[in-house]
Amino acid sequence: MIALDTNVLVRLLVKDDAAQFALAQSYLREHCTSDDPALVNRVVLAEFVWVLESFYAYPRERVAQALDGILATAVFAVEDASSVRAALARYRNGADFADAIIAITNLRAGASTTLTFDKPAARRLDEFTLLK
Repeated sequence: MIALDTNVLVRLLVKDDAAQFALAQSYLREHCTSDDPALVNRVVLAEFVWVLESFYAYPRERVAQALDGILATAVFAVEDASSVRAALARYRNGADFADAIIAITNLRAGASTTLTFDKPAARRLDEFTLLK
């Protein structure tokens, strides 16, 4: 199994560098199948969302659709896909995607809460407790 970095996913979606897009697409077609997919980990997805929002100014729904596409693509094996889906639902409801991944990961690891100084995260995610 191979794994993908954020910039490969971005090139596949945005196609802003034709040579890199072609190289990534060709590699995946030749080397990845549903039986031997490319790993996409949660950190890569958090970076992916940040890049799309910050650098490309993608709106939240377009980013969410991109995440849906990654989750539905057979040649991608998303690390802990059920947690990513749960985080995506919270993202669609206004939470920051990275915060949502943190919240879900910690909850599923047995944490009763995640302490934070991030007021918006604590307001949007029940799994966070504002430290004050």
